[in-house]
Amino acid sequence: MTTEHQTLALILFSVFIAVTLGITTWVSRNRHGSAEEFYAGGRLFSPMENGFAIAGDYMSAASFLGISGLIALFGYDGLLYSVGFLVAWLVVLFLVAELVRNCGRFTLADVVAARMSERPVRIAAGTSSVVVSVLYLIAQMVGAGSLVGLLLGNSGTVARTLAVVGVGALMVVYVSFGGMRATTWIQIVKAVLLMGGAITLTVLVLLRFHGNFDQLLTSAADRSGHGRAFLSPGLKYGGDWTSRIDFMSLGLALVLGTAGLPHILSRFYTVPTARSARRSVVWAIGLIGGFYLMTIVLGFGAAALVGPDEVRASNASGNTAVPLLAAFLGGGAGTTGGAVLFAFVAAIAFATILAVVAGITLASSASVAHDLYASLKRRHARQRSEVAVARVAAVGIGAVAIALGLLAQDLNVAFLVGLAFAVAASANLPVLLYSLFWRGFTTRGAVWSVYGGLIPAVLLVLISPVVSGSPESLFPGVDFQYFPLQNPGIVSIPLGFLAGWLGTVTSGEEADEARHAETEVRALTGAGAV
Repeated sequence: MTTEHQTLALILFSVFIAVTLGITTWVSRNRHGSAEEFYAGGRLFSPMENGFAIAGDYMSAASFLGISGLIALFGYDGLLYSVGFLVAWLVVLFLVAELVRNCGRFTLADVVAARMSERPVRIAAGTSSVVVSVLYLIAQMVGAGSLVGLLLGNSGTVARTLAVVGVGALMVVYVSFGGMRATTWIQIVKAVLLMGGAITLTVLVLLRFHGNFDQLLTSAADRSGHGRAFLSPGLKYGGDWTSRIDFMSLGLALVLGTAGLPHILSRFYTVPTARSARRSVVWAIGLIGGFYLMTIVLGFGAAALVGPDEVRASNASGNTAVPLLAAFLGGGAGTTGGAVLFAFVAAIAFATILAVVAGITLASSASVAHDLYASLKRRHARQRSEVAVARVAAVGIGAVAIALGLLAQDLNVAFLVGLAFAVAASANLPVLLYSLFWRGFTTRGAVWSVYGGLIPAVLLVLISPVVSGSPESLFPGVDFQYFPLQNPGIVSIPLGFLAGWLGTVTSGEEADEARHAETEVRALTGAGAV
């Protein structure tokens, strides 16, 4: 990239950072330090505001950078991410949103612990939430490194490292000083910017092809080097039985994972009522649906106009396809228009990363403080001490995410998020659904459900091609690959449900009918909800 690209992008980065730090500073002067303020923003957001914030939280670097890159490189097979991420919201809308808002207070563990023995359930659910959050954070860190690497002509390894560290430091500041209120407004600003940027690029791509989407697809297929196969299933997930099962595993994880993501569930607590939570999801589905339709145009546009070879040369995983497309649409590298549009898109992508990492860090630090710390120190804990622990936890989680993000620099960000979705669907979704809908569910069943999904999911990833045994793995020089699939969802998700059932039927304890009835009434009517 030219010096002009770098200067403009850095100026826009700095403007967004200054605005978001200003929001954080303003919010930190207007809060009273309670747990409800820190975790839920005082529950004062309207459905529209929360809908924009949910969209801002969900449309991550994986969506903007990773999905478009996968479509640019693999055509039809990359569409699975767009479809899976969107369809998942139907599960959230119909099964989760209202019930979670009525049953919980700040975290996923609140819902489960409403009718169980609190300590073991909170420790299990809190641990799972932290693991999922860290996996999700890694993807955002990789996106930040890829973006800055492109900005510096892919020669600035030190600069990429500093970018990852800088994003980590900023997210700690946002969470520690601003809490949920600042994080929400940052996500709203980011959602508006991201939708504006995506609409601009989509219109420019369609204008290139005179609004003819068929011509766009044909041009993408011709330039891909794969011909019509580029528009058919199987380029990435075709061939042998392993690839096909991997395709099904990824789809299952994407569709079921959203309902188990801690940072998404925590957003339902920022509105005053369950009805507001449901309306928030409707707003979010509209925004997210429109955005994922545009990622399809952007992905095929990058394939047709930039070319998969140039995208792959810039970043092997395709994470830089959209910024390259922006530079091309603006007039090409070295032109003023190209520099301006590239800088604009790079700044939006950077804003996307900052907003999402803030939301994830807040959710994971809330799990550490409200579930893990408070369950061990409940008799002596006060609200202020719990919030202080959350701020310290944000620092620790940020440090872990930075370290792992530096390790995974060469993996596609959408693929990394797919792993986080698989773990969330394996560990969090079974215990959540059982707690809400199974009258006989017990404490042992809840604990077994969480660990029965979490441990297999993490272990299967560790012994999969993601970590070792292939040139694209984290450790290409070693081989301890024993599990053939890249995404463990098709195995670990059923194990989570099976472990919850097995733990319940072998526990010998009677479910507390009175507490279940109270939880059921509260979930369905909102009576007694916080």
